[in-house]
Amino acid sequence: MYRSWVWLQIGVHIICGASTLCFIFPFLNRYQKDLKIQVWSRRLLKIFNLKLVVHGADLLPSSPYLLVSNHISWLDIHVINAFKPVRFVAKSEVASWPIFGWMALQLGTVFIQRDSARQARQVVEQMAVVLHSESICIFPEGTSTAGEQVLPFKPNLFESALSSQSPAYPMAIQYLSLATGLRSEAPAFIGDMGLLESMSNMVNTPNLYAQITILSHFESINLASPDRKQLATYCQEAIARVIEKQPS
Repeated sequence: MYRSWVWLQIGVHIICGASTLCFIFPFLNRYQKDLKIQVWSRRLLKIFNLKLVVHGADLLPSSPYLLVSNHISWLDIHVINAFKPVRFVAKSEVASWPIFGWMALQLGTVFIQRDSARQARQVVEQMAVVLHSESICIFPEGTSTAGEQVLPFKPNLFESALSSQSPAYPMAIQYLSLATGLRSEAPAFIGDMGLLESMSNMVNTPNLYAQITILSHFESINLASPDRKQLATYCQEAIARVIEKQPS
C-alpha cells in the first residue's frame, strides 16, 4: 500500500511539473523559474523520503561559478536543484529519457555527445557565455558510479571556467543511510539500469539522505595561467578525499 501511494505521488508530481513547464515557465523571469525548480525538486526528494544535508554552502559566491560534481544518479540533478538551482551539462542520452529528458531540455540543460571533440568545443564556448550570468554544474566523470570512488575527470569542459574567469567549486555528492550513516547504492544509476528500475530502488529503500559537500575553489599558486587539466585534477582529488573518508 505504501509503495503504491509513493508511485501515485510521483506520477502526480511529474504531471504537475510538466504542466508548469508548458504553461507557466514561458511567463516567468529567471529568479521565478529557479524558485519553481527548487520547490519542485524539494518536493520530489520528500516523496522519496530523501533528506538533504549540505556542508560548505557559505563557500559559494553570489556571482556565477562552475560547480563540479561526482555523479551517482539521475537524482543528483534534483538534489542539487533542491539546494540551489543551476544550469546543467548532461550526456545526450538524457534527452531521450521519458518525461525527465523533456523536462531537462525545458530547464535549459546543455546536452553533449560523448567522444565528440567538435561538439565539446562548441559546448565549452556556450558554457563560457552562460557563466557570465548563470552558474553551471558539470559531471566530468562522463558516467555515473555506485558512489564508492571517483573516476578520472575529463578536462575539456573545465576550459569554460578559464575562458570566463569563473571560479570552479568541487562538490561531493553522497547517498547515505539515516540508520547507519553508511553509503547506500540504492540511488545509483549504473550499467544497463533503466530509469523506472532506479526509481523503484528508491521507493523500496526509504530513510536515506543525500549529503552535499562544497569544497574550496581552485586557487592558482605560483601559476601564471593554470590549464584545464590542473583544474580538473584539483577538483577530482578534492572530491575523492571526501568520498574515501566515508565507510561503506
